[in-house]
Amino acid sequence: MAAMPNSLRILAIHAHPDDIEFQCAGTLLKLRQRGCSVTIATMTPGDCGSAELGPEEIARIRRDEALKSADILGADYLCLEFRDLSIVMDDASRRRVTEVVRRVCPDIVITAPPVDYMSDHEMTSRLVRDACFNAPIPNYLTQQWDPAPTLSRIPYLYYVDPIEGMDYFGKPVTPDFIVDISATFEQKLEMLACHDSQRSWLRKQHGMDEYLEGCQRWSVRRGAEIAVRFGEAFCQHRGHPYPSDNRLAELLLDKQP
Repeated sequence: MAAMPNSLRILAIHAHPDDIEFQCAGTLLKLRQRGCSVTIATMTPGDCGSAELGPEEIARIRRDEALKSADILGADYLCLEFRDLSIVMDDASRRRVTEVVRRVCPDIVITAPPVDYMSDHEMTSRLVRDACFNAPIPNYLTQQWDPAPTLSRIPYLYYVDPIEGMDYFGKPVTPDFIVDISATFEQKLEMLACHDSQRSWLRKQHGMDEYLEGCQRWSVRRGAEIAVRFGEAFCQHRGHPYPSDNRLAELLLDKQP
């Protein structure tokens, strides 16, 4: 397999603060070890993620938590400032996400799965897919006062696991490949633990008090599928005219941490 350049730019974009940490932080840590630059983006600041605090206050807390997590990774962090439970597919949203893709200018984009347990995740997936397609089109204007230049090509696009690897009918989703994150798992948990406000929210809203334990349990299950301790699974978007060779697998699956 040909050697891969170590200056690749990675954009990991999901709906809410902590989604990236839960689903692909171990892989992002491995990519940083390979010399890649990483940007983490969230569509919202998590403004509905509290039963006690108002939207502005919890959003401020969750932005700070996301920044602390990104600092552990050595990544940039940005928020697109959509609102929780209000991400929709429309022209303005598509242009906003396209602008971010152009500004980061990624070689590889990692985002939410097309089918998941909530609309914010699914709308994020569709918007990012469209933004990757639109970003190289010069006449597609994002209507920003200082727009970023168009990309030279469509970036590689990957989807993380849906939560618990299930679609909303409870049927398992089969990934294209699984990355061994055994060597980066402890740092992944450290990043996830930065999102302390989410633990109390999930305990209140969903009756869950196993934030880190749930992440560990699922990582163990995916890891067992490739006979390692911990794993993270991905599917690649290969539809026309997206790149179809597996750049992410080439970067990671032929090397040990």
